[in-house]
Amino acid sequence: MARIEAPRAAPALIGHDAAAAALAEAWRSERLAHAWMLSGPPGIGKATLAWQFVRFVAADGIRAGKGPLAADPELPAVRQVIAGAHPDCRLVRRSNNARPPHRLRTEISVDDVRAVGQFLRHTAAMGGWRTVIIDSADAMNPNAQNALLKILEEPPPRTLLLLVCHAPSRLLPTVRSRCRTLHMRPLAEDQVSTILAPQQPDLSEADRLLLARLADGAPGWALDLAEAGGLDLYRSLIGLLESLPALDSVQLHKTADKFGGASGEPAYRTFLSLLQWWMGRAIRATAGAGAGAGGNSLDEVVPGEAALTARLTQRGLEPWLKAWEKVAELTLRADAVSLDRKQVVLNTFFELASAARG
Repeated sequence: MARIEAPRAAPALIGHDAAAAALAEAWRSERLAHAWMLSGPPGIGKATLAWQFVRFVAADGIRAGKGPLAADPELPAVRQVIAGAHPDCRLVRRSNNARPPHRLRTEISVDDVRAVGQFLRHTAAMGGWRTVIIDSADAMNPNAQNALLKILEEPPPRTLLLLVCHAPSRLLPTVRSRCRTLHMRPLAEDQVSTILAPQQPDLSEADRLLLARLADGAPGWALDLAEAGGLDLYRSLIGLLESLPALDSVQLHKTADKFGGASGEPAYRTFLSLLQWWMGRAIRATAGAGAGAGGNSLDEVVPGEAALTARLTQRGLEPWLKAWEKVAELTLRADAVSLDRKQVVLNTFFELASAARG
């Protein structure tokens, strides 16, 4: 199942109790806002909350189970939502380009949003609410946002729009002002572990908790990491960093060789994402230590990681900030002109070695 489809069938919502309670209370008040923006970092469960609420609305607010939005999955209307077959429910996301080779668009287009307007002009097939989820709303281009604004200004009766949003600042102020906003935070590590358990049954509890830490409390990202072998990749990364400012050329080439060909692309992208995550965390820890925020300490994923980070950043922030910019620029350029992945990894570590020397 595609990652964007998975939240629709999630059996339960774990965490986000305050946000779920706010939606349930708005329903009970019979003054339900017609548009809600669910904001927060990617992968933390915003789409899962949106689908749980759509299922709750399809069940006419009848609870069945734990949680303020729990709906009976055996109700025909709820089963239709889970199957993606409910006639009064729509998911708006990036679509494929109409022209060959029909690649996935990088943004939600105005045509995608205009289709919502056409959908809402029809009478509800089942006589209840019509619901629309936009995932993610910050992927809409300006024309699409203006088309949505027209819907938000004059919403049809019994219409509910749920905007899943990673970066609200990318939306027009006029769009944001017409939505009630729920700010959502990353989950605790034990909550992420609970979500991972049924989907990654071969993982030990200790590894699930480490993935939760790597994912910063985002179960969606933790699942991606688990499927891509993220823990092993992170351990390899820390092993390479341990030799800095020198370079372990043999191990570096051995690691980079794994990223060749079509089959190596997921591991390559995961490896670079983990590297950027480590750099960001190292920079924040160093900045905190410089401000007297309790020292350069980290919650470790790999034993000895905190001491390693302290050693590598002992010359201060400036060389690592420069390295961060250069690595980010290199990664973007590599994607734009299809640079050799192995060379990208090698060049990245040349920059890291330079930063470690100060």
